[in-house]
Amino acid sequence: MIIKPRVETEELIVLRYLNNRLKLSANELSYYLNLEKGFIGEISFDEWMKGVNQNWLILNDLLLENNNSIFQIDSLLFGLNKLLIFEIKNYEGDFYLEGERWYSSTNLEIKNPLHQLRKSESLLRSLLQKNGINLPIESYLIFVNPEFHLYNAIQNSPIIFPPQINRFMKKLNENTIPTTNKQINIAQKISSLHLNYSPFSRIPPYQYTDLQKGVFCKTCSSLTSQHNRNLLICQKCGEKETITSGILRTVAEFKTLFPTKQLETNIIHEWCKVIKSKKSIRRVLKENFTMVGHSGASHFL
Repeated sequence: MIIKPRVETEELIVLRYLNNRLKLSANELSYYLNLEKGFIGEISFDEWMKGVNQNWLILNDLLLENNNSIFQIDSLLFGLNKLLIFEIKNYEGDFYLEGERWYSSTNLEIKNPLHQLRKSESLLRSLLQKNGINLPIESYLIFVNPEFHLYNAIQNSPIIFPPQINRFMKKLNENTIPTTNKQINIAQKISSLHLNYSPFSRIPPYQYTDLQKGVFCKTCSSLTSQHNRNLLICQKCGEKETITSGILRTVAEFKTLFPTKQLETNIIHEWCKVIKSKKSIRRVLKENFTMVGHSGASHFL
């Protein structure tokens, strides 16, 4: 049973939009692509978790704070009166260990993900104790990418490699004890501790005038052009979309990037760029939003 579903963070969504409309720096682009890859890995893990029985309570993407330290848990399972922490990694390629140090195949040292996992476990245990919750905790580092390999891995470490995931999920399904209302209440209490805003967000500064205008393809993120009165067509992959759908998607981008700006026909016409008719823009806005005011002074909620 999913208590807290996984959703894309606002940071990831904003960076995805900015990647289309603004030239990100090399560091910004690398950070964004890592976020995308990490989220894809988490979604892959969630696909495996669909096979886990309802006797486990699932909480995803927890951002918590304890002792002035903010920490994240990718997935948390609650059942059999214990908590399971999962740190999910979508690493690709060859890596190797030398003692406690992790290296890529290019000999570049990376952060030891087990250290991160142990820290999260310690902070979570302390936080739960402060809230009157005393439960044993098990922690696992899950690698979901089948193209990942780790040399010199220590046997009996809390690492689950891609070929082991199915067996691990079968083991979870050995839990035949149904969840109780008390356990659901505990899971909901943990979920209530989630922070809605992350101080780690690294969205670069941007202004409306700096961003490329247009409607971007929902499939390949390339610019579209108006094919006829009713259709947009992608210049790269040929994907077709109705004018109405393209406008609504692009309005959603606008409101995400500029939540304080008013929705007005003129600015959305400029923002969509490729849609020639202001009447089409206004029609879609009137059909899908509430108009406030009249004539040139109107805007939409």
